[in-house]
Amino acid sequence: MGLDFPNPVGLAAGLDKNADHLDALGALGFGFIEVGTVTPLAQPGNPKPRMFRLPEHQAIINRMGFNNQGLDHLLARVDQRRYKGVLGINVGKNKDTPNDQSESDYRKGISAVYSRADYITVNVSSPNTPGLRDLQFGDSLKGLLEAIKDEQLQCEKEHGRYVPVAVKIAPDMDDDGIRFVASALRETGLDGVIATNTTISRDAVAGHTHADEAGGLSGAPVREASLRVIRGLYAELGESLPIIGVGGIMDGESAAEKVLAGAKLVQIYTGFIYRGPELIKEAVEAIRQVK
Repeated sequence: MGLDFPNPVGLAAGLDKNADHLDALGALGFGFIEVGTVTPLAQPGNPKPRMFRLPEHQAIINRMGFNNQGLDHLLARVDQRRYKGVLGINVGKNKDTPNDQSESDYRKGISAVYSRADYITVNVSSPNTPGLRDLQFGDSLKGLLEAIKDEQLQCEKEHGRYVPVAVKIAPDMDDDGIRFVASALRETGLDGVIATNTTISRDAVAGHTHADEAGGLSGAPVREASLRVIRGLYAELGESLPIIGVGGIMDGESAAEKVLAGAKLVQIYTGFIYRGPELIKEAVEAIRQVK
């Protein structure tokens, strides 16, 4: 993406939704940090309880619902940061914005964060905003990515700098869906793809107390699904577009296998919750051994 990453292990979006903890997180050794998902307007997210730990599966189910304090708050916090590392900002649409008007929310998000971000991620894959994942498919995806590219180029002219934009996709798509996403990314000229978000599948945790809770499943059970998507994307895109691998990284081995599957960078979240900061160093060392 044309950026200099101190190391290939980043923090995935979702932990620091409002950029309130950038300086503390930045001191832990991440190669980059992604904040958000932020929506144009503040919203409370879904009712609690909305997050459930499944420790025997090293997993979490969440249905947070893009709870965040909105663009103005996030930008103010970013402006106050001492953290000087690579900063990604993940943007989404408000829950009450219909899908046929989602382009407006994404344009607002990109325009607002453009001058502060080192890269921008467009989130069309959270399972916790009704209908959001429909934007990953067919004409909806193609039209949205074209609008996003248009906004990016307008912002480039306004600010005199090019900020790369990636799209974050779900693990719950078949091979045809993966090929379509790859084709749409090539045609629209976006700069990267993050694979993947959480899964709605419960196959790996069937019978668990919380298995039937609505929301996205993250952690060890999504490892193979994420790998399948990364491999599929790499088969279509090769070296033409960087893939950021995320999903089920719980140790050095699972970080390295993302790179071997085709990812240039990786992100962690649930593994960081269960393992703490030691996972960062372990993942960095494991990736160095296979690169």
